[in-house]
Amino acid sequence: MKRSGKYVVSQKIDQIFINLFDVYKFILRFFKEVLFPPYEFKEVIKQCYEIGYKSLPLITLTGFITGLVFTKQSRPSLADFGATSWLPSLVSIAIIRALAPLVTALITAGKVGSQIGAELGSMNVTEQIDAMEVSGTNPFKFLVVTRMLATTFMIPLLAVYTCIVSLLGSYINVNQNEQTSYSSFVVSALQNISFLDLFSSIIKTTIFGFTIGAVGCYQGYNSSKGTEGVGKAANSAVVVSMFLIFIEEILVVQIVNAIR
Repeated sequence: MKRSGKYVVSQKIDQIFINLFDVYKFILRFFKEVLFPPYEFKEVIKQCYEIGYKSLPLITLTGFITGLVFTKQSRPSLADFGATSWLPSLVSIAIIRALAPLVTALITAGKVGSQIGAELGSMNVTEQIDAMEVSGTNPFKFLVVTRMLATTFMIPLLAVYTCIVSLLGSYINVNQNEQTSYSSFVVSALQNISFLDLFSSIIKTTIFGFTIGAVGCYQGYNSSKGTEGVGKAANSAVVVSMFLIFIEEILVVQIVNAIR
């Protein structure tokens, strides 16, 4: 039994390293394919539309509620110290530095990551990817590279949009309670925002976008055959993406704080 147990553990460890090597080869192949023609510009634009434009309703609702609720919850704490005038500045710092990038990444990981994983997984199951190879089309460039580029480009743009919508929700709440004008709110909200805050948020969301695209494409492109493999690919794309997003958030925050 002891030998059997050790063998199972050793086998699992070996499988982890094999999977890590497969991921490394997958990402390395992406960087090789993205640099050389042919370039699938039309497909990239189509994926940007699918990932960005079609995510706007969900992002709008989530961002607006985030700004509104965070402002509402923060007011009592500041009111105890008579510092409700600091509310726009507090909310803007929290939204731009952390909430907007993180909320956008998690929402798109659930919506876009699962969609990419299921889509490529179903194409793998129905052997459409093999058919593309036979017809002379590079399926990796057409299916994987375009989607990874689209998520890398669109997640930062969606995060900027989330910032705007969240601050709008915050302004509505502040205006209702303190009758603060729009111009005063904007001045107070932006006075403590630095270039480093904006730059770190853009870099962070770019990393998040690349991660969501890479995980979704990898899980779908390498899914096992059968309908069960499609479900596993979609589920793994969401779970792994969210886990990596939290890890990357911690690392980026530590680096930015060290620079700051």
